[in-house]
Parts: sequence; C-alpha cells; structure tokens
Amino acid sequence: MNLDQYLQQRLQEREGAGLTRERWICDSPQSASRLIGERSYLNFSSNDYLGLADDPRIKEAMVLAVNQHGVGSGASHLTAGHHRAHHQLEQALAEFTGRERVLLFSSGYMANVGVICALMQKGDAIFHDRLNHASLLDAGQLSGATSRRFAHLDYEVLHKWLQKSQSSKRLVVTDGVFSMDGDRADLGQLSHLCKIHNAWLMVDDAHGLGVLGETGGGCAEIDALDQQDLPILVGTLGKAFGTSGAFVAGSDSLIEALIQFSRTYIYTTAMPPAVAEATQVSLTLIQKEPWRRAHLSALIDQFRQGCKAKGIALMNSNTPIQPVLVGDTENACKISELLKESGCWVTAIRPPTVPQGTARLRVTLTANHTSKQVDTLVSALEKAFDLTASFHPEQCGVVT
Repeated sequence: MNLDQYLQQRLQEREGAGLTRERWICDSPQSASRLIGERSYLNFSSNDYLGLADDPRIKEAMVLAVNQHGVGSGASHLTAGHHRAHHQLEQALAEFTGRERVLLFSSGYMANVGVICALMQKGDAIFHDRLNHASLLDAGQLSGATSRRFAHLDYEVLHKWLQKSQSSKRLVVTDGVFSMDGDRADLGQLSHLCKIHNAWLMVDDAHGLGVLGETGGGCAEIDALDQQDLPILVGTLGKAFGTSGAFVAGSDSLIEALIQFSRTYIYTTAMPPAVAEATQVSLTLIQKEPWRRAHLSALIDQFRQGCKAKGIALMNSNTPIQPVLVGDTENACKISELLKESGCWVTAIRPPTVPQGTARLRVTLTANHTSKQVDTLVSALEKAFDLTASFHPEQCGVVT
C-alpha cells in the first residue's frame, strides 16, 4: 500500500464515522458576528472572551509597532530575536500574575510541551486529570515519564496514587478551566495534595486568565494561590487577551531552567515584537476595564436561565464555555446545522476531541455579545431541539 492509499483509507474511515473536520473561511474580524462563507452569523464559537481581538486600541498599538519594529522577529529568543517589547511584556505579565518571572512562548501547545519535557523524563511520574487538554497529554508522552490519568476531578484517587508513587519527581498537571466542559479544577485542594506528597503543581489556565477573578487573574486569583502554592502557571494570549502566543509564569529558577532546557523555546522563532506590543495594551485593558467581565458574567447567567426556562439542559459550568451535551455525534451535527440555518454559529464537538458518546454543542459567550443576541441563541436552540426531538438530558447525566 502506498502513502496515498493508506491515507485515503484512514480518511474514508473517519468520514464513515461522521468525524471529518472541516475548515470554514472567514472574511471578517473576530467579533460577536462573523462573515463565514457568504453569510453573516452570530458567532458563539469564539474564545475571544473579553472581545479584545478587534479592539481599536490594540489594533493601533500593533500597527504602530509594525511600523517601528517590522513584522517578523527574525530569529529565536536566544540568537537575535529577543526584542525589548518581549522583555517588557514578560515583566508586565510577571507583575500581573504575582510571579517572579515570565517566559513567552509562540503558542500554548509549545509552552506545555516545553515545560513538561524540560522538567520530566523517564522514571518520573506525571498525574493528569482525564480531561486535560491534548497538549498536556502529548507533552507527558513526549517527556518519557510515566503518565497516569485520574477520573475528572477525582482527587481522592490522585491522593492514593501520590501516596503510592515511588518516583523522585512527581508532577500534577491540570487545566484551570476545562476547555470542553467549562468547569474548574479545585486548585486549592490540588495545591494541598502536592504539598503533603512533595509533588509539583502545573496549571494551564488558558481559559481562565483574563476572564475569572476581580482583576482577571484567573483560577489562581479565585483560589488565592501564590507562587509557592502554584509553582508552574501557563497562560495563553490568543483567548481573553485577543492576540497570540503564550507564557509560563513562576520562580526565577523555573524560568531560567526553561531558557536553558526547553526545546520548544530554544529552537523556535520568537513571536513578532508587534504582537508583544499589542498584548501589553490588552493586558492594561484587562485590568482597567472590569466591566467586560461583569457583562460577560451577566450574559452567562442569562443564557443559563434562558435554557432552563426552555427545558434545555446544560452542563455544570459558570464560565463562558457553556456545553450542551447531546451524546450522539450525528444528532450533535444535525443540531449544529439547524443553528446555522437560524443564523447562529455553534460548533459541534465530536470524538476524538471529547470521549465517545459525549458529542456536544460548545457554546462560548463573549463580552461583545448583547443580551438580545443571547436570547436569539436560546430561541434557536429550542427550535433545533424541537425539530430533532432527540435530546434526552436524563440519559446524558447533565444538569440544569
């Protein structure tokens, strides 16, 4: 069998299972509504939680920075690519997160792989929440360490595993906000377990930073965890910050070690300086415009109450990620298509992104949405479920 024959067979298998992914061309800025194909839709599939991706102040900062610094950084941070803009953003993020230092990465995926592979190796032990992001799971495999996945939020099992572990280095890894379920890890309990079992705690707060907490400090702020309680904090800039890239925050020793040993940092071209300049403005807005979080919180409450009134069951989430668990992949896709016909863009999330039998509609709300748009979505959901007559929340274990 040649390469194309092999690939065609795999593609046909995926298509037969109804799991083929498709890209859609967008022709408008990231906002509450987007031009996709030839039609404008209300956009409920964006991680631009605070509505900053198209903010004119951030765009202006980026344009000015491009005119001043050019486009590409030209090299890795360790050769000739570390710009003053990068350095200033790292310092600002360190102050924002209450950590000694911060290190920028080109993406959240690279940050997670870079940290875990730099710290862990064969003979070490990594303990994952079963619903951790794919980048964390992949990083564990690439590191060569032994990875174990405890049931979602089952810290009793984690406690027993840590007690029995004989590894000299033990790393507990979790999402802060789980990207497909929208619920939060109990970081206070995890920090306590790590302290009593001499393990390290790493949190990827991609979907919490900027969104949660009075100042947008994310899950660490909500659970009041400082650098000693949470030594390895990862955040992304492409979601609530509205720009691109990622960072790791922690002690001076952690950041210096990553500079020396993290391959995804050492061997990657640095982000464009203009992105760093734009992100500094974004960080300022996150801190100085708390109304964005307040408005977003009100929309979340409105959506959940509206769905409850219509008999639409939701998963247990108080974050902008509001998944509607359908279960069957075909039904989830059908409902997604019906929503598009109503002018609402809501992506159906299917295996292997989520476990078999847990296909869902992943609704995401942003500070750019209006109350009227949320009402439109609730009505469209009710209509879509009535047309399919296939939604049985009691079979899915979801709650209202």
